[in-house]
Amino acid sequence: MNMLKIEHASKTFHHKHGTVSALNDFSFEIKKGEFISISGPSGSGKSTLLLALGGMSHPDNGKVMWNNESIYNWELNKRAQWRAKEVGFIFQTFNLINYLTVYENVAIALNLAEEKVDRKRIIGILDKMKLSNRIKHLPNELSIGQQQRVAIARSLIKNPSMLLADEPTGNLDPQTANDILKILKEINNEGKTVVFITHNPDLAKLANRNIRIEEGRIV
Repeated sequence: MNMLKIEHASKTFHHKHGTVSALNDFSFEIKKGEFISISGPSGSGKSTLLLALGGMSHPDNGKVMWNNESIYNWELNKRAQWRAKEVGFIFQTFNLINYLTVYENVAIALNLAEEKVDRKRIIGILDKMKLSNRIKHLPNELSIGQQQRVAIARSLIKNPSMLLADEPTGNLDPQTANDILKILKEINNEGKTVVFITHNPDLAKLANRNIRIEEGRIV
């Protein structure tokens, strides 16, 4: 079953030196439960694709379909609600709030999704990420790998259908990067769809399917 697909999408960015085609008549389908890596050189359109799939960047042309509905035809509020409940984002820069504890950084995702903050659920997710002894720590008191695990916990707490990860291992040493990929694979084995961007060909091979992009196209 196709969960999400992008059809004939184009996205062009304009700047003082000209234009850049980030997506070029791009079509791609994601099936429920897939574990997909997206690779390619810098500037090839990987992050633009991920943002378009997650409802955060409207293509100039084409459609992004979720269960046969065009998400960019929805009202902004409906798309925001869908994103809050169905999509978990993991970013290379973690985007943790520095003055909030580990526990609070995860809990805030439930607030944004307008869900009740469930302490038992939060502790359970943090325990799964091997962070139960760090719940009162601030981000600057954690290692880089621990910060990324907090970001993953935050993305999982809403129990989304799909995780979109933009270079989740980009700032990590090789061993920690492998550990994070193992966590993502475990999440996928539990039935969630996972799509991640990587520059590392060895990590890309760990996915069940690899999509390589150059100049806004699949190659």
